[in-house]
Amino acid sequence: MQEIYVDDIGEGYPLVLVHGYLGSSEMWKFQKDYLKNYFRVIVPALPGFGESYKVKPLNSINAMANIIIECVQEKKINKFNLIGHSMGGMIVQEIAKIAGGKVNKLICFATGSIGNIPDRFESLDVSIKRLKEEGIKETVKRIPPKWFVNGNKAKNYYLCEKAAKVASEETAENALNAMKNWNGLENLKNIKNETLIIWGDKDVSYNFDQVETLNKNISNSKLEIFKDCCHNVHLEEPEKFNKTVKTFLE
Repeated sequence: MQEIYVDDIGEGYPLVLVHGYLGSSEMWKFQKDYLKNYFRVIVPALPGFGESYKVKPLNSINAMANIIIECVQEKKINKFNLIGHSMGGMIVQEIAKIAGGKVNKLICFATGSIGNIPDRFESLDVSIKRLKEEGIKETVKRIPPKWFVNGNKAKNYYLCEKAAKVASEETAENALNAMKNWNGLENLKNIKNETLIIWGDKDVSYNFDQVETLNKNISNSKLEIFKDCCHNVHLEEPEKFNKTVKTFLE
């Protein structure tokens, strides 16, 4: 297994948090600060991203899921709660497919069941094309502001900016292709874990149809909608988000 960065803090029932595209462990800062008081919080940085920026990046959602599973196994954790944001939401669905018996409760946050996301602010093909034409520096200036209602003026935008600036063009392109080539729609009916779906109603990455598809097809699920939030609810409304997560997991 490639050695990735992993935060491991707090005590109690294990909770694994998986970040999204251009993310990092630190993008869960407010969740770590709060949830470590109630859970043992495990927060990896995916290969090529954030604190693991020196690790060779992966090019499939399945490979990313397996590296998270290996990371948890190394810590001798047999069962855990699991939350994934955006691309991380695809990864946690894949983890539920591979090792669903190890997952206690599942949270799919600002994500969907189809990697080639319908009605995204731009198609993944366009993102890949623009990344190749404009380079990584322009991509990390252009895309993260779309995750907040207030764009790069958002109070906690700095966490996105800090995470994104260490990603390489290879990492970014691999992740875009990984998402594009992934489809978890058929597996939704096999997810038996109690599942919370979280979505901000101003999200321009995943529309309501995407989260409603999750909610209708995962048998033991419920949907929590945050008003006037975009893609990064956990950074726009951290206190409300944290309490929602804690209540569900307890």
